[in-house]
Amino acid sequence: MNKTMMLSALTALSLGVAAPAFAHPKLVSSTPAAAATVSAPRQVTFTFSETLMPALSGAEIVMSGMPGMKDHPPMKINGARTSVGADGKTLQITFGRPLGVGSYAVNWHAVSGDTHRVTGSVTFTVR
Repeated sequence: MNKTMMLSALTALSLGVAAPAFAHPKLVSSTPAAAATVSAPRQVTFTFSETLMPALSGAEIVMSGMPGMKDHPPMKINGARTSVGADGKTLQITFGRPLGVGSYAVNWHAVSGDTHRVTGSVTFTVR
């Protein structure tokens, strides 16, 4: 193998090894799942592909629909506690009491070691 080929191979190898360090966290799953209908949850969890930075990751939940109210404006749910689980990849939102009947949207943001903020939203219905 000549010097140029060896240098090219080493460069390609180093780029391949370094790439995972720059990956953004991706949402792997949520409970409740997106578009699910559930009964009175006390917690919502999001599992990500990367270890999260707890101080920079979080979520907010809003009630977007309520039975019997045609034009219900989104209403933020206060008093929820957000934390990162022991595995470092699970974002947990815990409520002081079960969520009432209605439609909800959880708007999350996650930051991992690359320090880039990634956002998303999951909706579900409580019956």
